[in-house]
Amino acid sequence: MQGLHLTGDLFDCSCTSALLTDLQKLSTLCRDATIAAGLTIVDEKYHVFPDWNGQPGGITGAVLLAESHLAVHTWPERRGVTLDVYVCNFTDDNSGKAQQLFDALLVAFRPKSQVVNRINRGDLAASVDSAATGAAARAPGGSAGSNELIFDWLNANAGYGFTATQRLQTIDSPYQRVEVYDTPQFGKLFRLDGRLMTSEKEEFFYHECMTHPALLTHPNPTSVLVIGGGDGGSSEEIFKHPSVKRVVMAELDAAVIDVARNYLGEIHRGALDDPRLEIKIGDGYEYVKGTTEKFDLIVLDLTDPDTPAFHLYSEDFFCLCRERLNPGGMLTLHLGTPVYAPETVRKNAANLRKVFKQVHPMALFIPLYGSLWCLGVASDTANPRQMTADAIAVRLRERRIGALKYYNPEVHGALFALPNFVKALTDPVTEPARLAA
Repeated sequence: MQGLHLTGDLFDCSCTSALLTDLQKLSTLCRDATIAAGLTIVDEKYHVFPDWNGQPGGITGAVLLAESHLAVHTWPERRGVTLDVYVCNFTDDNSGKAQQLFDALLVAFRPKSQVVNRINRGDLAASVDSAATGAAARAPGGSAGSNELIFDWLNANAGYGFTATQRLQTIDSPYQRVEVYDTPQFGKLFRLDGRLMTSEKEEFFYHECMTHPALLTHPNPTSVLVIGGGDGGSSEEIFKHPSVKRVVMAELDAAVIDVARNYLGEIHRGALDDPRLEIKIGDGYEYVKGTTEKFDLIVLDLTDPDTPAFHLYSEDFFCLCRERLNPGGMLTLHLGTPVYAPETVRKNAANLRKVFKQVHPMALFIPLYGSLWCLGVASDTANPRQMTADAIAVRLRERRIGALKYYNPEVHGALFALPNFVKALTDPVTEPARLAA
């Protein structure tokens, strides 16, 4: 009975529907993944369930291994899958092979969320620990077993992921699924609806570059509006500027702020409790539409455009933001990944250019997002590209801003130095003419 037992409940799988209903495709996947993991197939058996309400039925399958077994069941009507992998470790340690098999199937089914249990079987202590882990994973907000794979998709053909040692909390709010994990690579990690948002150990890549290039371009920023940003990372950077007297955070989901307060203190560092911060729970679009207050900077710290935040990337919303800016004010946001979602970057940049006289894209690699990423600063009058390294250094000294991990005077200009393919995406009118000159 000594061995490793991995189980998984996979929800909202975004794989091709055929993988959930086609016997040949499913059995081939299981067979190929098992062989690739170095495990030994003895026999296999599958049962295809009949159509139900005019829809294809699911499939139950079992692969008998010399090391033990793989079992799988698909629920096409719910786009769900259950996985069960067990290997015996009595004579050899097959744990790595079992984990490879399990992870390969997890990646193939592409769940938006999952509950995973890892049970080390073979002695009383391990059994007790595993039972507690399994019960916690089944309970709302409970922790899953160790080494759960957290996978995110960059597009339909590419993705990446990290392992988590513990699921700290899961909340199904009225708007989205909110999850927090503890990971070996980046510490506490936060995601929404299966999309990686931020983490303790690399948040500075995103938050510093989202805020400081614009704030240091402004001679005296006093008021800032953050749309989204419930983790508090952007606000924490903004409050490093002593002239800032007021920050309004319009966050859709109170559950995000609750999770940040409980788990993400290394990201917001108390900013959520700063008396200069006013938190408005609700739709950012409606807040901007309804307020008469004006700001020196608006930060759109949002989820991706193909999420409930899609209407906040529209030309209409950018017009509303422009009306809420003081003279010399700026808007910052992320545009997307130019490698894996070039059309998203192109569309966002084009919508900005329809509204603002100046649009200045930036590019940097963000580790948690697994790709080169584009941010942007938009304004009618302010131009962050005109700020020299010396001018940035002076303002950093005057504002007594230190201990930044990514941004510095030399990086400021480098952020706006774009590869040609990014220039073509973000300024398609002028870039071909420049290349032809």
